Amino acid sequence: MQRINYTLNKKKIINDPVYGFISIPSELVFDLIEHPYFQRLRYIKQLGMTHLVYPGALHTRFHHALGAMHLMKMAVETLRSKGHEITTAEEEAVTIAILLHDIGHGPFSHALEHTIVQGVSHEDISILLMDKLNEQFNGKLTTAISIFSGTYAKKFLHELVSSQLDMDRLDYLNRDSFFTGVSEGVISSDRIIKMLTVRDDHIVIEEKGIYSVEKFIIARRLMYWQVYLHKTVIAAEQMLVKILERSRELVLKGEKLFATPALNHFLTNTLTREAFIKDGHLEVFTQLDDTDILSAVKIWASSDDFVLAKLCNDFVHRKLFHVDITNDKPDKNLVAQLGENAVVKYGIAKTEVPYFVFTDSIKNNAYRVGDGNIGVLMKDGSVIDLATASDYSNLEALAKTVEKYILCYSKDLV
Repeated sequence: MQRINYTLNKKKIINDPVYGFISIPSELVFDLIEHPYFQRLRYIKQLGMTHLVYPGALHTRFHHALGAMHLMKMAVETLRSKGHEITTAEEEAVTIAILLHDIGHGPFSHALEHTIVQGVSHEDISILLMDKLNEQFNGKLTTAISIFSGTYAKKFLHELVSSQLDMDRLDYLNRDSFFTGVSEGVISSDRIIKMLTVRDDHIVIEEKGIYSVEKFIIARRLMYWQVYLHKTVIAAEQMLVKILERSRELVLKGEKLFATPALNHFLTNTLTREAFIKDGHLEVFTQLDDTDILSAVKIWASSDDFVLAKLCNDFVHRKLFHVDITNDKPDKNLVAQLGENAVVKYGIAKTEVPYFVFTDSIKNNAYRVGDGNIGVLMKDGSVIDLATASDYSNLEALAKTVEKYILCYSKDLV
Protein backbone atom coordinates (compact mmCIF):
# COMPACT_ATOMS: atom_id res chain seq x y z
CA MET A 1 0.00 0.00 0.00
CA GLN A 2 1.42 3.36 -1.03
CA ARG A 3 2.12 5.83 1.81
CA ILE A 4 0.98 9.38 1.20
CA ASN A 5 3.41 12.08 2.30
CA TYR A 6 1.47 14.75 4.14
CA THR A 7 4.56 16.88 4.88
CA LEU A 8 3.60 20.55 4.63
CA ASN A 9 5.02 22.37 1.63
CA LYS A 10 6.71 25.44 3.11
CA LYS A 11 8.01 26.87 -0.16
CA LYS A 12 5.17 29.32 -0.52
CA ILE A 13 4.72 32.44 -2.62
CA ILE A 14 2.72 35.49 -1.56
CA ASN A 15 1.07 37.91 -3.96
CA ASP A 16 2.08 41.39 -2.83
CA PRO A 17 0.36 44.44 -4.37
CA VAL A 18 3.62 46.43 -4.46
CA TYR A 19 6.16 43.87 -5.77
CA GLY A 20 4.08 41.05 -7.21
CA PHE A 21 5.06 37.57 -6.07
CA ILE A 22 7.24 37.26 -2.96
CA SER A 23 8.77 33.87 -2.23
CA ILE A 24 9.38 32.52 1.27
CA PRO A 25 13.02 31.44 1.06
CA SER A 26 13.32 28.69 3.70
CA GLU A 27 11.40 26.45 6.07
CA LEU A 28 12.68 28.38 9.08
CA VAL A 29 11.42 31.68 7.64
CA PHE A 30 8.06 30.02 6.90
CA ASP A 31 7.80 28.77 10.49
CA LEU A 32 8.61 32.23 11.84
CA ILE A 33 5.92 33.81 9.65
CA GLU A 34 3.44 31.20 10.94
CA HIS A 35 4.32 31.93 14.57
CA PRO A 36 1.64 33.78 16.62
CA TYR A 37 4.11 36.58 17.45
CA PHE A 38 4.44 37.39 13.75
CA GLN A 39 0.82 36.71 12.78
CA ARG A 40 -0.17 39.39 15.34
CA LEU A 41 1.27 41.97 12.93
CA ARG A 42 -1.70 41.31 10.62
CA TYR A 43 -3.81 43.22 13.15
CA ILE A 44 -1.54 46.25 13.60
CA LYS A 45 -1.87 48.91 10.92
CA GLN A 46 1.37 50.21 9.47
CA LEU A 47 0.23 53.83 9.55
CA GLY A 48 -1.90 53.96 12.68
CA MET A 49 -4.63 56.57 12.23
CA THR A 50 -3.55 57.73 8.75
CA HIS A 51 -6.56 56.04 7.14
CA LEU A 52 -8.67 58.86 8.60
CA VAL A 53 -6.93 61.14 6.06
CA TYR A 54 -6.01 58.68 3.31
CA PRO A 55 -8.72 55.97 3.31
CA GLY A 56 -6.52 53.42 1.55
CA ALA A 57 -3.88 53.40 4.29
CA LEU A 58 -5.10 50.19 5.89
CA HIS A 59 -2.04 48.07 5.21
CA THR A 60 -0.37 46.33 8.13
CA ARG A 61 2.99 45.70 9.74
CA PHE A 62 2.64 42.16 8.35
CA HIS A 63 2.61 43.52 4.77
CA HIS A 64 5.61 45.72 5.44
CA ALA A 65 7.74 43.00 7.03
CA LEU A 66 7.24 40.70 4.05
CA GLY A 67 8.05 43.53 1.64
CA ALA A 68 11.27 44.38 3.47
CA MET A 69 12.21 40.68 3.41
CA HIS A 70 11.72 40.66 -0.36
CA LEU A 71 13.99 43.70 -0.82
CA MET A 72 16.62 42.07 1.41
CA LYS A 73 16.75 39.09 -0.94
CA MET A 74 17.39 41.49 -3.84
CA ALA A 75 20.11 43.30 -1.87
CA VAL A 76 21.93 40.07 -1.00
CA GLU A 77 21.86 38.95 -4.64
CA THR A 78 23.23 42.34 -5.76
CA LEU A 79 26.10 42.33 -3.27
CA ARG A 80 27.03 38.74 -4.13
CA SER A 81 27.08 39.61 -7.83
CA LYS A 82 29.69 42.28 -7.01
CA GLY A 83 31.98 39.77 -5.29
CA HIS A 84 31.04 40.35 -1.64
CA GLU A 85 30.84 37.12 0.33
CA ILE A 86 27.54 36.41 2.06
CA THR A 87 27.17 32.78 3.10
CA THR A 88 23.88 30.88 2.88
CA ALA A 89 23.62 30.98 6.68
CA GLU A 90 24.23 34.75 6.72
CA GLU A 91 21.64 35.26 4.00
CA GLU A 92 19.02 33.44 6.06
CA ALA A 93 20.05 35.33 9.21
CA VAL A 94 19.86 38.80 7.63
CA THR A 95 16.52 37.82 6.06
CA ILE A 96 15.18 36.85 9.51
CA ALA A 97 16.58 40.05 11.04
CA ILE A 98 14.64 42.25 8.60
CA LEU A 99 11.54 40.03 8.76
CA LEU A 100 11.36 40.44 12.55
CA HIS A 101 12.56 44.05 12.81
CA ASP A 102 9.07 45.37 13.66
CA ILE A 103 7.80 42.41 15.68
CA GLY A 104 7.87 44.50 18.87
CA HIS A 105 5.34 47.09 17.66
CA GLY A 106 2.29 47.52 19.82
CA PRO A 107 -1.22 48.65 18.86
CA PHE A 108 -1.26 51.68 16.56
CA SER A 109 2.53 51.48 16.39
CA HIS A 110 4.22 54.84 16.94
CA ALA A 111 1.06 56.60 18.16
CA LEU A 112 0.93 54.61 21.40
CA GLU A 113 4.61 53.78 21.82
CA HIS A 114 5.66 54.60 25.39
CA THR A 115 1.96 54.98 26.32
CA ILE A 116 0.97 51.36 26.90
CA VAL A 117 4.42 50.38 28.15
CA GLN A 118 6.26 53.46 29.36
CA GLY A 119 9.96 53.82 28.66
CA VAL A 120 10.17 50.72 26.45
CA SER A 121 10.64 51.19 22.70
CA HIS A 122 9.42 48.80 20.03
CA GLU A 123 13.09 48.02 19.25
CA ASP A 124 13.56 46.85 22.86
CA ILE A 125 10.50 44.61 22.60
CA SER A 126 11.60 43.29 19.19
CA ILE A 127 14.88 42.09 20.70
CA LEU A 128 13.05 40.48 23.63
CA LEU A 129 10.69 38.65 21.29
CA MET A 130 13.57 37.53 19.07
CA ASP A 131 15.27 36.09 22.15
CA LYS A 132 12.06 34.22 23.02
CA LEU A 133 11.80 32.88 19.48
CA ASN A 134 15.45 31.86 19.58
CA GLU A 135 14.71 29.69 22.61
CA GLN A 136 11.71 28.12 20.87
CA PHE A 137 13.70 27.48 17.68
CA ASN A 138 16.71 25.97 19.47
CA GLY A 139 19.19 28.79 18.84
CA LYS A 140 18.57 29.09 15.09
CA LEU A 141 18.09 32.87 15.39
CA THR A 142 21.39 33.61 17.15
CA THR A 143 23.12 35.04 14.07
CA ALA A 144 20.01 37.00 13.07
CA ILE A 145 19.87 38.60 16.53
CA SER A 146 23.55 39.59 16.39
CA ILE A 147 23.02 41.15 12.94
CA PHE A 148 19.93 43.02 14.19
CA SER A 149 21.82 44.23 17.28
CA GLY A 150 24.87 45.33 15.28
CA THR A 151 27.27 42.95 17.03
CA TYR A 152 27.90 40.62 14.10
CA ALA A 153 31.36 40.72 12.53
CA LYS A 154 30.11 41.93 9.14
CA LYS A 155 28.74 45.37 10.00
CA PHE A 156 27.32 45.95 6.52
CA LEU A 157 24.69 43.25 7.14
CA HIS A 158 23.34 45.28 10.08
CA GLU A 159 23.24 48.38 7.86
CA LEU A 160 20.96 46.54 5.43
CA VAL A 161 18.55 46.11 8.36
CA SER A 162 18.99 49.44 10.13
CA SER A 163 20.61 52.54 8.65
CA GLN A 164 19.65 55.63 6.69
CA LEU A 165 19.43 53.51 3.53
CA ASP A 166 18.04 50.19 4.79
CA MET A 167 15.46 47.77 3.42
CA ASP A 168 12.98 48.94 6.04
CA ARG A 169 12.89 52.50 4.67
CA LEU A 170 13.02 51.40 1.04
CA ASP A 171 9.91 49.30 1.58
CA TYR A 172 7.83 51.59 3.76
CA LEU A 173 8.24 54.63 1.50
CA ASN A 174 7.00 52.78 -1.57
CA ARG A 175 4.36 50.83 0.35
CA ASP A 176 2.98 53.83 2.23
CA SER A 177 2.96 55.83 -1.01
CA PHE A 178 1.11 53.02 -2.78
CA PHE A 179 -1.64 52.68 -0.17
CA THR A 180 -2.09 56.39 0.58
CA GLY A 181 -1.96 57.40 -3.08
CA VAL A 182 0.68 60.06 -2.29
CA SER A 183 2.87 59.78 -5.38
CA GLU A 184 5.63 61.97 -3.95
CA GLY A 185 6.78 58.97 -1.89
CA VAL A 186 7.47 56.73 -4.88
CA ILE A 187 11.15 55.81 -5.06
CA SER A 188 13.16 53.58 -7.34
CA SER A 189 14.01 50.91 -4.77
CA ASP A 190 15.13 48.49 -7.49
CA ARG A 191 17.67 50.95 -8.86
CA ILE A 192 18.93 51.94 -5.40
CA ILE A 193 19.47 48.29 -4.48
CA LYS A 194 21.29 47.63 -7.77
CA MET A 195 23.65 50.53 -6.94
CA LEU A 196 24.55 49.19 -3.47
CA THR A 197 28.02 47.85 -2.74
CA VAL A 198 30.36 47.40 0.25
CA ARG A 199 33.48 49.38 1.07
CA ASP A 200 35.42 48.96 4.34
CA ASP A 201 32.58 46.84 5.77
CA HIS A 202 30.00 49.57 5.18
CA ILE A 203 27.13 49.77 2.70
CA VAL A 204 27.77 52.52 0.16
CA ILE A 205 26.05 53.65 -3.02
CA GLU A 206 27.86 53.77 -6.35
CA GLU A 207 28.27 57.28 -7.74
CA LYS A 208 25.93 56.61 -10.65
CA GLY A 209 23.13 55.89 -8.16
CA ILE A 210 23.38 59.27 -6.46
CA TYR A 211 20.31 60.78 -8.14
CA SER A 212 18.13 57.87 -7.07
CA VAL A 213 19.26 58.36 -3.46
CA GLU A 214 18.64 62.11 -3.65
CA LYS A 215 15.09 61.30 -4.79
CA PHE A 216 14.81 58.89 -1.83
CA ILE A 217 15.83 61.61 0.67
CA ILE A 218 13.44 64.14 -0.84
CA ALA A 219 10.61 61.58 -0.94
CA ARG A 220 11.16 60.83 2.73
CA ARG A 221 10.93 64.50 3.67
CA LEU A 222 7.76 64.97 1.61
CA MET A 223 6.13 61.85 3.01
CA TYR A 224 6.73 63.09 6.55
CA TRP A 225 4.94 66.38 5.94
CA GLN A 226 2.18 64.97 3.71
CA VAL A 227 1.53 61.67 5.50
CA TYR A 228 3.31 60.85 8.76
CA LEU A 229 3.07 64.39 10.21
CA HIS A 230 -0.13 65.47 8.45
CA LYS A 231 -2.02 67.64 10.93
CA THR A 232 -5.15 65.47 10.86
CA VAL A 233 -3.06 62.34 11.49
CA ILE A 234 -1.46 64.15 14.43
CA ALA A 235 -4.94 65.11 15.69
CA ALA A 236 -6.17 61.49 15.61
CA GLU A 237 -3.03 60.06 17.19
CA GLN A 238 -3.00 62.69 19.95
CA MET A 239 -6.65 61.98 20.71
CA LEU A 240 -5.90 58.27 21.02
CA VAL A 241 -3.02 59.02 23.38
CA LYS A 242 -5.30 61.21 25.52
CA ILE A 243 -7.91 58.41 25.63
CA LEU A 244 -5.33 55.93 26.93
CA GLU A 245 -4.01 58.44 29.47
CA ARG A 246 -7.52 59.11 30.81
CA SER A 247 -8.46 55.44 30.96
CA ARG A 248 -5.28 54.63 32.88
CA GLU A 249 -5.91 57.53 35.26
CA LEU A 250 -9.42 56.25 36.01
CA VAL A 251 -8.38 52.62 36.40
CA LEU A 252 -5.54 53.53 38.78
CA LYS A 253 -8.12 55.42 40.89
CA GLY A 254 -10.07 52.18 41.22
CA GLU A 255 -12.73 52.62 38.54
CA LYS A 256 -13.76 49.57 36.55
CA LEU A 257 -13.50 49.98 32.79
CA PHE A 258 -14.18 47.46 30.05
CA ALA A 259 -10.95 46.14 28.54
CA THR A 260 -9.68 42.92 27.05
CA PRO A 261 -7.50 40.99 29.53
CA ALA A 262 -4.32 42.07 27.76
CA LEU A 263 -5.25 45.76 27.67
CA ASN A 264 -6.50 45.65 31.27
CA HIS A 265 -3.11 44.25 32.32
CA PHE A 266 -1.31 47.32 31.01
CA LEU A 267 -3.91 49.78 32.25
CA THR A 268 -3.66 48.46 35.81
CA ASN A 269 0.13 48.03 35.90
CA THR A 270 2.55 50.93 35.66
CA LEU A 271 5.69 49.14 34.53
CA THR A 272 9.28 50.24 34.47
CA ARG A 273 11.48 49.00 31.65
CA GLU A 274 13.23 46.59 34.03
CA ALA A 275 9.94 45.18 35.36
CA PHE A 276 8.60 44.66 31.84
CA ILE A 277 11.68 42.68 30.87
CA LYS A 278 11.84 40.55 34.01
CA ASP A 279 8.37 39.67 35.17
CA GLY A 280 6.61 37.91 32.31
CA HIS A 281 4.72 40.90 30.91
CA LEU A 282 6.12 40.22 27.44
CA GLU A 283 3.76 37.30 26.78
CA VAL A 284 0.76 39.47 27.69
CA PHE A 285 2.05 42.17 25.32
CA THR A 286 1.96 39.67 22.43
CA GLN A 287 -1.83 39.41 22.93
CA LEU A 288 -2.29 43.13 22.18
CA ASP A 289 -3.19 44.55 18.78
CA ASP A 290 -5.30 47.35 17.30
CA THR A 291 -8.56 45.51 17.98
CA ASP A 292 -8.00 45.65 21.77
CA ILE A 293 -7.84 49.44 21.62
CA LEU A 294 -10.70 49.96 19.19
CA SER A 295 -13.11 47.67 21.06
CA ALA A 296 -12.35 49.48 24.32
CA VAL A 297 -12.76 52.94 22.77
CA LYS A 298 -16.21 52.00 21.39
CA ILE A 299 -17.37 50.84 24.83
CA TRP A 300 -15.76 53.77 26.69
CA ALA A 301 -17.79 56.18 24.54
CA SER A 302 -20.66 55.32 26.91
CA SER A 303 -18.57 55.89 30.05
CA ASP A 304 -19.98 57.83 33.01
CA ASP A 305 -16.75 59.85 32.99
CA PHE A 306 -17.33 62.94 30.84
CA VAL A 307 -13.71 63.36 29.74
CA LEU A 308 -13.29 59.75 28.60
CA ALA A 309 -16.73 59.59 26.98
CA LYS A 310 -16.24 62.82 25.02
CA LEU A 311 -12.77 61.86 23.79
CA CYS A 312 -13.99 58.42 22.70
CA ASN A 313 -17.14 59.72 21.02
CA ASP A 314 -15.16 62.37 19.16
CA PHE A 315 -12.64 59.73 18.10
CA VAL A 316 -15.24 57.22 16.88
CA HIS A 317 -17.13 59.88 14.92
CA ARG A 318 -13.95 61.54 13.57
CA LYS A 319 -14.54 64.82 15.38
CA LEU A 320 -10.83 65.26 15.84
CA PHE A 321 -8.82 67.99 17.53
CA HIS A 322 -8.09 71.17 15.65
CA VAL A 323 -4.34 71.35 15.11
CA ASP A 324 -2.25 74.44 14.40
CA ILE A 325 1.31 73.74 13.19
CA THR A 326 3.58 76.77 13.48
CA ASN A 327 7.26 77.69 13.38
CA ASP A 328 6.96 79.53 16.71
CA LYS A 329 5.61 78.40 20.04
CA PRO A 330 1.83 78.91 20.42
CA ASP A 331 0.63 82.14 22.01
CA LYS A 332 0.32 81.52 25.77
CA ASN A 333 -2.69 83.84 26.03
CA LEU A 334 -4.52 81.86 23.35
CA VAL A 335 -3.74 78.57 25.12
CA ALA A 336 -4.96 80.03 28.44
CA GLN A 337 -8.16 81.34 26.85
CA LEU A 338 -8.92 77.98 25.25
CA GLY A 339 -8.37 76.33 28.63
CA GLU A 340 -10.84 78.71 30.27
CA ASN A 341 -13.34 77.99 27.51
CA ALA A 342 -13.01 74.26 28.21
CA VAL A 343 -13.66 74.71 31.94
CA VAL A 344 -16.82 76.74 31.24
CA LYS A 345 -18.15 74.71 28.30
CA TYR A 346 -17.50 71.24 29.68
CA GLY A 347 -17.78 71.93 33.40
CA ILE A 348 -14.45 70.23 34.02
CA ALA A 349 -11.72 70.89 36.56
CA LYS A 350 -8.65 72.87 35.52
CA THR A 351 -6.57 69.71 35.98
CA GLU A 352 -8.61 68.10 33.19
CA VAL A 353 -8.04 70.90 30.66
CA PRO A 354 -4.90 69.22 29.14
CA TYR A 355 -7.15 66.50 27.75
CA PHE A 356 -8.75 69.07 25.45
CA VAL A 357 -6.14 71.85 25.08
CA PHE A 358 -2.41 71.15 24.89
CA THR A 359 0.81 71.91 23.03
CA ASP A 360 3.63 69.75 21.70
CA SER A 361 6.34 69.79 19.05
CA ILE A 362 7.20 67.66 16.00
CA LYS A 363 10.48 67.10 14.17
CA ASN A 364 11.31 66.15 10.60
CA ASN A 365 14.82 65.19 9.56
CA ALA A 366 15.10 63.39 6.25
CA TYR A 367 18.87 62.86 6.46
CA ARG A 368 21.27 63.06 9.37
CA VAL A 369 24.86 63.86 8.42
CA GLY A 370 27.39 62.01 10.54
CA ASP A 371 24.86 59.57 12.00
CA GLY A 372 25.53 56.42 10.02
CA ASN A 373 25.63 58.66 6.97
CA ILE A 374 25.13 57.44 3.40
CA GLY A 375 28.50 57.05 1.73
CA VAL A 376 28.94 57.50 -2.01
CA LEU A 377 31.65 55.45 -3.76
CA MET A 378 33.22 57.79 -6.29
CA LYS A 379 34.79 56.68 -9.55
CA ASP A 380 38.28 57.30 -8.11
CA GLY A 381 37.58 54.82 -5.29
CA SER A 382 37.08 57.39 -2.52
CA VAL A 383 33.97 57.40 -0.32
CA ILE A 384 32.37 60.72 0.59
CA ASP A 385 29.18 61.70 2.36
CA LEU A 386 26.05 62.03 0.23
CA ALA A 387 25.53 65.68 1.25
CA THR A 388 29.03 66.51 -0.04
CA ALA A 389 28.85 64.36 -3.18
CA SER A 390 25.46 65.67 -4.25
CA ASP A 391 25.21 68.58 -6.64
CA TYR A 392 21.65 69.07 -5.46
CA SER A 393 21.96 72.31 -3.51
CA ASN A 394 18.96 71.64 -1.27
CA LEU A 395 20.34 68.38 0.13
CA GLU A 396 22.26 70.15 2.87
CA ALA A 397 19.05 71.94 3.83
CA LEU A 398 17.28 68.58 3.95
CA ALA A 399 19.92 67.39 6.41
CA LYS A 400 18.81 70.00 8.94
CA THR A 401 16.22 69.00 11.52
CA VAL A 402 13.05 71.04 11.17
CA GLU A 403 11.12 71.51 14.41
CA LYS A 404 7.58 72.84 14.43
CA TYR A 405 5.16 73.48 17.27
CA ILE A 406 1.62 72.21 17.52
CA LEU A 407 -1.43 73.46 19.39
CA CYS A 408 -4.28 70.95 19.74
CA TYR A 409 -7.75 71.75 21.04
CA SER A 410 -11.31 70.54 20.67
CA LYS A 411 -12.99 72.32 17.77
CA ASP A 412 -16.06 73.32 19.81
CA LEU A 413 -13.95 75.54 22.10
CA VAL A 414 -13.86 78.40 19.58
